[in-house]
Amino acid sequence: MKKPAKPARENISPSDLTFGLSTCKRCLWIKYWHKVMMPLTMPLVGPLSTFQENAFRGVATQEIDSSLRPGKVTKLAEFVKSKPLIVNGEATRWAILGKYDLVAENEDGTVALIDCKVSDSTRDSADFYSPQLHAYTYAMEIPASGKALSVASMGLLVWKPNRVIGNTPDTYGFGVAQSYVPIERNERGFLNVIQDFISVLEGPFPDAGPTCNTCNYLVTRLGLED
Repeated sequence: MKKPAKPARENISPSDLTFGLSTCKRCLWIKYWHKVMMPLTMPLVGPLSTFQENAFRGVATQEIDSSLRPGKVTKLAEFVKSKPLIVNGEATRWAILGKYDLVAENEDGTVALIDCKVSDSTRDSADFYSPQLHAYTYAMEIPASGKALSVASMGLLVWKPNRVIGNTPDTYGFGVAQSYVPIERNERGFLNVIQDFISVLEGPFPDAGPTCNTCNYLVTRLGLED
């Protein structure tokens, strides 16, 4: 596939650092150079995310988890953008752009970054989501504009649906088990992921991911049409 003179987008989505590299580098390359991607049908993700975020508006951090520094959730669902990413000492064309879920202002002047998840997946681990939260942190600490923030902690706030509550049409709902999963800072690991990500984007047209449902479907369909 021919590479255009300029990518269709130069802002890297934090979620692509988690899902893009681990799923299919070919689809990732096409997304950034041609802005073509399979449509996703996830009708409940938006409403559930909004419910979860709003539930913690103004909540004290230590009500979320006792390991967090004293503070209060003050920001919900705001976009952050970084300065151009540096790889091997040189500025690239690529920057981080994404919308975090929750930010708490700590009493010591730092902030806590909290990413909300409504899921029962076993992959909701610190290792899996670490690149995504590190990307938000990078954009907050090295912003394209505005005041830089000092991120003292990162973590996942996971709601795992586990029961039905209520007993009338107006009160039915889902109960959840809540857990907080801290993510340790690993600057070297994050920079390695960024370097790999940008190498894929700047490189030639990649092979399809062996477990990519989109690529496997297209290959199978083309085989049927021959």
